[in-house]
Amino acid sequence: MVLLIILVLALVFIAGASTYRLVMLRRGGTAALLRVLPARGGHGWRHGLIRYDEDRLVFFKLTSLKLGPDSTVHRQGLEIVERRAPQGDEFDIMSSDIVVVAVTDPHNSFELALDRGSMAAFLSWMESRPSDRARRTRGGQP
Repeated sequence: MVLLIILVLALVFIAGASTYRLVMLRRGGTAALLRVLPARGGHGWRHGLIRYDEDRLVFFKLTSLKLGPDSTVHRQGLEIVERRAPQGDEFDIMSSDIVVVAVTDPHNSFELALDRGSMAAFLSWMESRPSDRARRTRGGQP
């Protein structure tokens, strides 16, 4: 009987987490593929949604039960390392109008695969960040 109660509670928790995740994804965002670097070939790509905050980009995988974002890219210190078209077996999951951009922030390295409109939005978000100098003078301290 105790085992049955534990099983029911586990199923209720999984159903609740799935519902919460579905609600989070339905709030909207930009469709994207992301992978954490280093990665080899076409491996490691995850489908999901990205949302832009003031100082970070958050990525929600479509197949995750995690309650928060699966990956976070910090805006300050973000650099574009490379921009390219899909290569090799990446065409199995991407179309030819996708742009792949490799970025690094102070904590991680990622590759984002976005369509051209989403890429323009990403670049606009990235380039509109305040400079380090402007951030220091607002609060009076670094």
